[in-house]
Amino acid sequence: MNIRSLTRGDGVVIGAAVLLFIASFLDYSGGLESFNAWDMLPVVMSIYLAGVIGAALIVVHRMMPQPRKIAGLELGQFGVAITIFAAWTAFWTIIGVGSAGPGVIIGFIATLILAGAAVASPLVPALKGQLITAPTTTPGAYPTGANAGYGYPGAQQQVPGQGYGYPGAQQQGGQPSYGGQPQPVQGGHTGQAGQPQAADQQTAAPADAFAPFWFAVPVARPLYGEDGGQTPIAELAPGTWYLAVEQRGQALIAQTQDGRRGVLQDTTGIQRG
Repeated sequence: MNIRSLTRGDGVVIGAAVLLFIASFLDYSGGLESFNAWDMLPVVMSIYLAGVIGAALIVVHRMMPQPRKIAGLELGQFGVAITIFAAWTAFWTIIGVGSAGPGVIIGFIATLILAGAAVASPLVPALKGQLITAPTTTPGAYPTGANAGYGYPGAQQQVPGQGYGYPGAQQQGGQPSYGGQPQPVQGGHTGQAGQPQAADQQTAAPADAFAPFWFAVPVARPLYGEDGGQTPIAELAPGTWYLAVEQRGQALIAQTQDGRRGVLQDTTGIQRG
């Protein structure tokens, strides 16, 4: 789960759910006899706990990398339906109560805020903003050199195929001739020894067209499978560096710290390390 994927609308939902839970302990009736919603099981289940459970489903759905469904509905959709039901029940309850106490009044207001935020969060731009902003990440803030580990820009990565006898490997001096005496390179050609080297350089040229680089996303974005499916396999979180290993059109093949690879379709605003 990624807490950074929560929006401002989710923050309003959480606040309204906390207010609703507190209201369940307040005086339910304004009469002489004092009791709260927990003394009436149908009321506490259909209004107060229903609203809290609906809010919990909305928040959990937002933080999960892959959507889960209940009875054909996603957790978020199911949670929105429960919050609307709680507000509807609270409306008729406050009308039917002869003398409404603070528990009923505050509970009704909390359910209205809860249901309104749950419905408006995906629609109102002001509520779509990120609730917890990601810290400013700069490549210089991470260790570089030999002590840098996987997951940080500047870490020394072992690239397959680099070494003596492979394209792109650094060769010291000329190619050794028969008898062990090195033959100096003259004009970039060394007879028969220079021909494989030139062929290797031509082979290595296409591989240098894309160089892997580190990047960070400004907001949480889904990572889809390389098979072309539209079900996210992971979620890239702000404040974390990921490795781009390949480019496919405008999309990137990204690798997470746990080794999973997938397609990042939305690459707008990414920060390169």
